[in-house]
Amino acid sequence: MSSTRSRGDDPMSDRIAGGAEGARIVLVEDHPDAAESLALLLELLGHRVRVFSEGAAALAAASTDPPDVMVVDIGLPGIDGYEIARRVRRDPSLRHAVLIALTGYGSDDDRRESKAAGFDHHLVKPVEPRSLENLVARLGKPPSRALQ
Repeated sequence: MSSTRSRGDDPMSDRIAGGAEGARIVLVEDHPDAAESLALLLELLGHRVRVFSEGAAALAAASTDPPDVMVVDIGLPGIDGYEIARRVRRDPSLRHAVLIALTGYGSDDDRRESKAAGFDHHLVKPVEPRSLENLVARLGKPPSRALQ
């Protein structure tokens, strides 16, 4: 397995690795250690992961190369995760993407708000690696993926 990084507006952008059979994942997380850990876990599971620390760069990259899954922190600087979800759901090229909120916000109100914004799933940090692994494995790649 190899990783590549390319320069862009976002210093954490374009980390791509993993097998060709895995899902194409955009991970949006502003804490570098958390982003690195999650990306490594997903890559070890065979997925291709692009990591971004802020929403605008993630949305631009996703529009250019639509992912199968977007794992998005809610509490981001600038464009927060809720706004990312709303914009993804309005973009015809991204509507198929499965959106997973990965956040420290875990109340019932937080879950309702993430669903209203367009998230398909809501995971609370710290996420159990097995939970994330099972969720992403279940989602698979289009068109075989079936949302509950």
